[in-house]
Amino acid sequence: MNREQLRPALEAMWQDFLSLSPQTRRIHDLLETDNPRILNDHIALRTFDLPRVNIDRISQPFVEAGYSACGEYHFPVKMLFARHYEHPDEDLPKLFISEFRVDELIDEADDEVRNIIHQLVSQISDSDLERDDFSYSGRHWKIDYGTYQQLQRVSEYAAWVAAFGFRPNHFTVLLNALQSHGSIDDLNDFLLQHGFRLNAAGGLVKGGPDEYLEQSSTLADPVEVIFSDRVAILPGGYYEFARRYPQPDGRLYQGFFAASADRIFESTDNRQPGF
Repeated sequence: MNREQLRPALEAMWQDFLSLSPQTRRIHDLLETDNPRILNDHIALRTFDLPRVNIDRISQPFVEAGYSACGEYHFPVKMLFARHYEHPDEDLPKLFISEFRVDELIDEADDEVRNIIHQLVSQISDSDLERDDFSYSGRHWKIDYGTYQQLQRVSEYAAWVAAFGFRPNHFTVLLNALQSHGSIDDLNDFLLQHGFRLNAAGGLVKGGPDEYLEQSSTLADPVEVIFSDRVAILPGGYYEFARRYPQPDGRLYQGFFAASADRIFESTDNRQPGF
């Protein structure tokens, strides 16, 4: 992917994401009424750490288009690793790409789950892997609902990738660029008043000025997923909101902190109270 192809690719990712999170369009339209400029802070992508589809492979087209790797983040309890990427054009969103560490499934009871993930990835054709749009190309394998449930018992994250494939899990509004809301609490109140349900796991607001980053998010939209043996309604994507604070040197913090991101990984699970 070259730089001229980057913006159309990001727009295509946005359009794909709207099918996973229909409420996002309604929120975006509400914000657009009072904000001539809505910037995406970052786009979150998910994958497995297997060589054919790991972070390096997923990020490659974006690196070719000018993105560069920045911070790295470890989530040992959830068996996840993540890296974020930034572009020299500060109006372009950061990319937050995470991967499930498949081979950290070391218990004998997890052998079958590990084998399932390897088998799913093996179904991806080499030609599809070379596509510039692979990171938002969807699911490349057949899977039945029972297998999805088996993965979910071990990792909600792995089950989400197995069900939806390669596509954005969430987009994030940069609160700093909004004129309509001066704080994340104001924005949360606005969303609640309009009937949107927010992720309350770990509190409505994750982080704070001391971490130079505050985040909140909606609950994931329920969407229809077609499995080989049935159709199921699963939590799809969610819309996130971030406020960044200046560091001692005066520059806005551009990274992420693991404690907040770790809680955000839970927000796809709509079995929380209020769903």
